[in-house]
Amino acid sequence: MTANAAGLVTATHRRHYAVRLDNGETVACILRGRSLAIACGDLVEVERSPSNEGTIVSVAPRTTLFFRSDIQRDKLLAANVTQVLGFVAPDPPYDDELVHRWIIAAESNYCRFVLIANKEDLPAFALIADRLAQFAALGYPVVPMCAHRDVSAIVPFLEGQRSVLIGQSGMGKSTLINTLLPDAGARVGELSRALQTGRHTTTEATLYELDDDSWIVDSPGMKEFGLGHLDADAIESAFVELRPLLGTCRFRNCRHDAEPGCAVQDAVARGVVKPWRAALLLQLRAESERRGRTWT
Repeated sequence: MTANAAGLVTATHRRHYAVRLDNGETVACILRGRSLAIACGDLVEVERSPSNEGTIVSVAPRTTLFFRSDIQRDKLLAANVTQVLGFVAPDPPYDDELVHRWIIAAESNYCRFVLIANKEDLPAFALIADRLAQFAALGYPVVPMCAHRDVSAIVPFLEGQRSVLIGQSGMGKSTLINTLLPDAGARVGELSRALQTGRHTTTEATLYELDDDSWIVDSPGMKEFGLGHLDADAIESAFVELRPLLGTCRFRNCRHDAEPGCAVQDAVARGVVKPWRAALLLQLRAESERRGRTWT
C-alpha cells in the first residue's frame, strides 16, 4: 500500500468519486465504510492501492456544506462553497419559490447569492422582468445573459469564489459551463473514465477549476429544494429583511403567524415585508417541524 495522499473531490456518481490529488493526478475512489458523506469540493485523504485505485478514508473539516433535504434524506450538493449561483430562464418556466429556497440555503451557509437570468435573447424574457426584480429588491445581484453567446457578465462574480451552480433542468446550465470552459466536454470524459462510468453517464455533480483560487460545481437539475434540516433560528436569520425585526415581537416564542404584537406580521401589513416571504417562513417552519425540529 502506498502512502496516503490529499486531494479535492471533483465528481460524484452514486458512491464513486473522482479526486484530484495535490500532484494533479485524478483517481477513482470509493468510500471506506458508510459513515462518511462526500460532496464535490470536499478536501479528503485518499489511501492508494497498488492497482492505482483509491479509498477515501477521511474528510477535512468543511467551511460550508450546501445541500437540500426532505423527510427521508439529505442530498449533498457541494462543500466549502462561498457562493451560490441560481440559474433561471423564461423557457422552460421557472419556480419563484424555488429561487427563494436557494436564497435561504445560501444565507444559512453565509454564502453570497447571485441569480443568473439566461436566454435574454428570447421575447419571453421581458415577461419575467418583474419576477426578477423581487430578488434584486432584496439586495441580490441579477445577471441577465445569453449563455450560448456571451457569458462575460458573470465572469467578475466568479473571481476568487468557490461556487455551486443550481437550477431546474433545461435552463441552460450546461451551456453556461461549455461557453465558460471550452474544454468542459473533455473534462467530463476524463471524469467518466476516472469514475469508470459510461461516456454519457451524468455524474451527480462535477467540479470545474477556473484558476488557482476559483472553481464552480455544476449540480443536477432539480424541481424541489427541501430545507427541513434548518432549525428555527437559521430559517429566521436567512430572511434578510426580517433580521432587523428579530427579537422585537411581543412574545419571545412568537411563531410569526397570528400572534398579537408580531413584528413580522406588522411589517407585512405596512408593506415592508412581502406576504409571500412571510408565508414561506411559515412553510419552512412546518417542514422543519416535520423533520423533528422544535420551534422555540
